Amino acid sequence: MRDSPSDREAEFISFAAHVHPAMLRTARLLTGDPDTAQDLAQAALLRIYLSWGRSNAWDNPSAYARKTLVNVHATWRRRFWHREVPHEDPGEPLRPDDPAQGWSDLVDLERALAALPAAQRTVLVLRFYEDLSVAEVAQLLGCSEGTVKSRTSRGLERMRGQVELSYGAGRRG
Repeated sequence: MRDSPSDREAEFISFAAHVHPAMLRTARLLTGDPDTAQDLAQAALLRIYLSWGRSNAWDNPSAYARKTLVNVHATWRRRFWHREVPHEDPGEPLRPDDPAQGWSDLVDLERALAALPAAQRTVLVLRFYEDLSVAEVAQLLGCSEGTVKSRTSRGLERMRGQVELSYGAGRRG
């Protein structure tokens, strides 16, 4: 047994410690479940570790981590044994410095995102939570910019409807 990690492993441990919180927040918005989000982030980090240092994609490691996370999520969605199951209890509270926290007054962001089709949810998380451009999202997902725009438009429209319902229900009740 080794007493200390190799340089390669030490680099990866430092990288993982840096990107894990952001990956976990994104994964939680993609999956709607804190436990599944943890599994997704860990699976993505494992995939990154397996290719650590052997790829030319390390110009922007955070972007590579995000792309890996989205790709693993897409793979999971296609498997019949893995289904997203949103819970009534949102689980642990969001961090106070989390941009998603501002939605809590009007609508539960996780619940609203979980109600969207996966393709719309993924585009909205990447566009507005990860702050990627239409072109960056299109490249990341391997689709056209028009597809990103239409999924964004449809997803926002559905979320607006949910916000109006939540706001209206709160005003009447």
